[in-house]
Amino acid sequence: MPGMRRSPAEKVEKGTFKKSIKKLLLYCKKYWGWIILSLVIGALAVIPSIYGPNKIKEIMQLITGAVYTNQSTDIQAVEKIAFLLLSLYISGALLNYLQNYLIVSITQRITRKLRKDISNKINRLPLKYFDTHLHGDTLSRVTNDVETVGQSMSDSIGTLFSSLLLFIGVLIMMFITDWIMALTVIGATMIGFAFSLIFLVKSQKYFIENQKNFGEMSAHVEEVYSGHNVIQLFNAKEEKGEEFKKINKKLYNSAWKSQFISGTMGPLMGFVSNLGYVAVCVVGAILASQRGVAFIGVISAFMIYVSLFSRPLSEIAQTMTSLQSAAAASSRVFEFLENEEVENEDAKNTVLDKIEGNIEFKDVKFGYTKEKIILNDFSAFIHKGEKVAIVGPTGAGKTTLVNLLMRFYEINSGDIVIDGKSIKELTREQIHSLFGMVLQDTWLFEGTIIENLRYNTEGVSEEKIIEICKKVGIDHFIQTLPHGYNTKIDDTINISAGQKQLLTIARTMIADKPMIILDEATSSVDTRTELLLQQAMDKAMEGRTSFVIAHRLSTIKNADLILVLKDGDIIEKGKHEELLKNNGFYAQLYNSQFENV
Repeated sequence: MPGMRRSPAEKVEKGTFKKSIKKLLLYCKKYWGWIILSLVIGALAVIPSIYGPNKIKEIMQLITGAVYTNQSTDIQAVEKIAFLLLSLYISGALLNYLQNYLIVSITQRITRKLRKDISNKINRLPLKYFDTHLHGDTLSRVTNDVETVGQSMSDSIGTLFSSLLLFIGVLIMMFITDWIMALTVIGATMIGFAFSLIFLVKSQKYFIENQKNFGEMSAHVEEVYSGHNVIQLFNAKEEKGEEFKKINKKLYNSAWKSQFISGTMGPLMGFVSNLGYVAVCVVGAILASQRGVAFIGVISAFMIYVSLFSRPLSEIAQTMTSLQSAAAASSRVFEFLENEEVENEDAKNTVLDKIEGNIEFKDVKFGYTKEKIILNDFSAFIHKGEKVAIVGPTGAGKTTLVNLLMRFYEINSGDIVIDGKSIKELTREQIHSLFGMVLQDTWLFEGTIIENLRYNTEGVSEEKIIEICKKVGIDHFIQTLPHGYNTKIDDTINISAGQKQLLTIARTMIADKPMIILDEATSSVDTRTELLLQQAMDKAMEGRTSFVIAHRLSTIKNADLILVLKDGDIIEKGKHEELLKNNGFYAQLYNSQFENV
């Protein structure tokens, strides 16, 4: 039901880490080839890191052997090994650069695809979705969550695979070099890794909670910003301030916990690495006393292996926390993408060749929920060219009737027929192309006046636009702007609510649709402007079927047919004078607007 809202906590998918990552991997299926290529390049890039310490061991053995035997060092042998190491490390750096380039390109393409799919999804969502979801939370999914997915994937894809390969390669090389020293390094580092696993298992809920709270904060800020004037008017600053504090505290707690866990991984693995250095020195000294001075080269190699062995563990731990952020964010993105869409209408090929404007409502029944029906067996026939006014108290179903005609919502039962064709046989795009519509809430985008007036309408000359603006009575105002019709609408241009409404009405007239709907179109203008506007609109509606929803009954006196709605039913219909003579509900509504004048 319009106006109903759900908190983000109710909407976020409660899926597991594995489920979210699996969905993300399947979504990236198109890019698997490039991802695999980047992983292969990453695998080649770790070879120098794995093989390098073994060659450094040889250099140290040459040096220590020469010192121990009191001979000169074989410089040529050292230079040969050093040149090989230099070549290896340069190659590794270039491969790392290439891998990073590929990963950044891939992740940006994935996030671009996500945004594109979300944009397309928005156009396929039924209007009821936006009636029942917080706009700020939806915005957070489109922006913050997509960005989190992209950033986390960029940090994780190459790092996780390369770290695993480096870990396995170093492990093998350590055992090849010396199995006792290898066990020493493993024993020291595994302690920290065990703690990391415990942290990772316990921490996923904090990342999910953080994304939910971030969405709730975005929704709250959007709501407060859009309703700032109302909040000021009702002195609700303190109430909204307290609400903000509560949401902010929840976001602080969840962000603190998730970031604390992320930040803990680095220092923890740093401690483990230092513990490994101490263990290598102690055990190495004992073994060196038994095996001789040549073992110093092995100790040198293992000092490097300690760093190489603990580094991938630290990177894996950090990557897993990053993946948890990606999982939490992607679950919200995919929850949005998996929402029920409007019916696919590609197979519909019914076309209205000649638009006359005869419209019939046949026993239309509709409710936003099954429990609350808004329209009860509504029936009416509108002849082509008629100006139909729809009046009634708030909640009678006036705007709902128009929303059904435009197929913004689907009727529960009955039918609406345009020129003999059921709207169920026509696509929404076809129906929307038949109607010009002016709503009570104005909408202008950031662009020039003429761009707004010509919005999505091709082939209209500037002379025609100026002519229509003169009819509406907005031309004089536009000419007073700094650049006339080429003035850009932004925060620096002062345009009143009434002037904005006049611009939207002119835009509708420029579109020149066969039928017109005015939903409280004159509510934002003063009495004098309303009179001028009414004359222009009457001329614009000549020969067109038009629907006017109005609370000011004085504006619909000349309507060909007035439908009086109450509780979802037509209780009266006829022309203005006829309804006044009947002295029924319409007469009461009309007289109540003038009894105190």
